[in-house]
Amino acid sequence: MTNFNLELWFLHFRILGWAKLENKALYLFCVSIFPLMVCSGMVYSILAIYLNQQLGATVTMVGFIYMVGSASGAIFSPTAGKLSDKFGRRRILILSMFGFMIAFSAYAIIQNASQAILIQALEGATWAAMSATAMAFIADLVPSEKRGWAMGVYDRTWFVGWVVGPILGGYLADTFGFRITFLVGAILTIVGLLLMVFYVREVKNMQNQTKT
Repeated sequence: MTNFNLELWFLHFRILGWAKLENKALYLFCVSIFPLMVCSGMVYSILAIYLNQQLGATVTMVGFIYMVGSASGAIFSPTAGKLSDKFGRRRILILSMFGFMIAFSAYAIIQNASQAILIQALEGATWAAMSATAMAFIADLVPSEKRGWAMGVYDRTWFVGWVVGPILGGYLADTFGFRITFLVGAILTIVGLLLMVFYVREVKNMQNQTKT
């Protein structure tokens, strides 16, 4: 990823009204998360249809599969937070991105709906790790008086990704099919992973640092 390409990402977010971002590290973090948010919007807009129409899952089974993902996340959330405390936020964030890449790729190759149960279990745990660690990372990144603002910037990344993702996912599924759409999602996640690896750095907790 060249500096020119990264500047294009920055320009994209400025057009969306992000010109007032004061913290470069937060900016870089949100840019690296954005491809994943687009991908998640893509996947969740078509997954139930894919499971039902292409893999033959009943509506009840689709609900059960989603329940497994939520249960996995609920169970793993406290552990995810502890892991980020022990091993560092950045490391857990990178592992989470890798987990999403595996999950989205797996959706493209499964042959029956039952196999999606394991993928949802992985994805739920990965969401738990990403969510808990991202919030902790942002809390570490900015002084306490800016945390509400920083969380709002992070939330905007989610919402913008989920504006783009469902439209893109629906178009790709209609045009190229479900499996190609999941593979495109995996590629987008790899883009976010590379941005995270090369541009996001571990930070020390700002709680006791001097206010700026």
